[in-house]
Amino acid sequence: MATTITERSSVVGVRFQKLGKLYHFKLNRDQDINPGDHVVVETQRGRQLGQVMAYIDPKQVNNQHSLRGIERKANPRDLVMQQVWETKELDALITCREKASQSGIKDAKFVKAEYSFDGRWLTFHYATENKKLNIKRLQNTLKQHFDARIEMRSIGPRDVAKILGGYGACGAPRCCSTFLTEFSPVSIRMAKAQGISLSPQEITGMCGRLRCCLVFEYEQYVEAKKTLPKRGKRIGTPYGVGKVRDVRVLRESVVVDIDGEWHEVFQHEIEPLDELHALQKKAEAGCSKHENGGCDCGAK
Repeated sequence: MATTITERSSVVGVRFQKLGKLYHFKLNRDQDINPGDHVVVETQRGRQLGQVMAYIDPKQVNNQHSLRGIERKANPRDLVMQQVWETKELDALITCREKASQSGIKDAKFVKAEYSFDGRWLTFHYATENKKLNIKRLQNTLKQHFDARIEMRSIGPRDVAKILGGYGACGAPRCCSTFLTEFSPVSIRMAKAQGISLSPQEITGMCGRLRCCLVFEYEQYVEAKKTLPKRGKRIGTPYGVGKVRDVRVLRESVVVDIDGEWHEVFQHEIEPLDELHALQKKAEAGCSKHENGGCDCGAK
C-alpha cells in the first residue's frame, strides 16, 4: 500500500471509482493539481476521469519512468458529462441482459454497465463459473447497438457483492461496499485462530466466499495468543492450580478449572508452572559443561 505524504510529489494516486484501487500517474512541474482534484488521464481503456487521492512517494513506485502522465485537470463540463453518461448505464445493462438472453447465454450474470466519462468506452461487468463461456458473439451484438467501444470484463463473486451492496450477516452494510478498496487473502486458519465455528453459515459471506472480516482481527489474535496459555495447560492462579478450559483472547484472560470451579484469570495473574518447573530443574542440575555437574567456571 502506498504511503500518503503531505509534501508535493511528482507522483499521485488516482482513483476512478469510489472504492477502487489507486493507480499511479506522473505530474508535470507546471501542473497545479492537488489531492481532491478531478483529472483526465489516458489509460489502456481510453481517456478516463478520476480523482487525485494523495501524493505518492516516488521511492515506493517501481518503474516510475514508465508511468503515464496527467493530461489535465477536469473542468465543469467533464464532470457534467460523466454524470450524463452514468444515467445511461442502467439502460445499457438492461439491454445487455436482453441481448444475452436472446443469444442463449444463461450461465453468466451481468451486474454492471460502466461508461467512460466521455462515452467512448462501455464496459460490461459479468460473473460466470463457466470458464469456457464464449462472450465474443454477445460483444459483437452490443457493438452494433451502442456507439461506443465495448469491453466485456469477467469479475469474481467478491466483486459482484461489492457492486450489488446490501447487508452482511452482521446486519451492517457489507464491508466490500463501504470501505474495502482491495480484497485480502482469507483462509480457514484465520477462523481457527479466532475460535470461530467452522460452520459455513458462520464463516461464509453473501458472496459464497470466506468473510473478509476474518482478516480484521487475525493478527491481534495471533499476537495475543503468544502471551496466553493454551487449552488443557496447567497454570498457577490466585485461586490455586488448575487447568485452562477456554482462552479469551480479546480480554487477555483464560478460564481455569480449579477443583470443579471455573474462574476467569487475567494475564498478569497467571503463573506458568511448566516454565517455572523447567527453570528449577535446570538450576538443580548444575553446569552441563563439566563432568558430574561440578562447576568452577563462575557461570550463572
